[in-house]
Amino acid sequence: MTEIYLPIEIEDFEYKLDKFIERYRDLKNENTTLKLKQELLERDNYQLLEKVEEAKQRLEAMITRLKAMENG
Repeated sequence: MTEIYLPIEIEDFEYKLDKFIERYRDLKNENTTLKLKQELLERDNYQLLEKVEEAKQRLEAMITRLKAMENG
């Protein structure tokens, strides 16, 4: 009697295993994509921080010149 259900159980197992493998591949691809996006965002963030620092230095230099003109 157990042998009658075995092929159905094997089929069910194969189906579930195929779905599991498919899901694994999807998640692996998604993870790779997310890692690439993260790298790009980190690079963009670094570039923005550099621009902010440069703007800050320019602004400080302008303020210093303005103060010098007031006192000069």
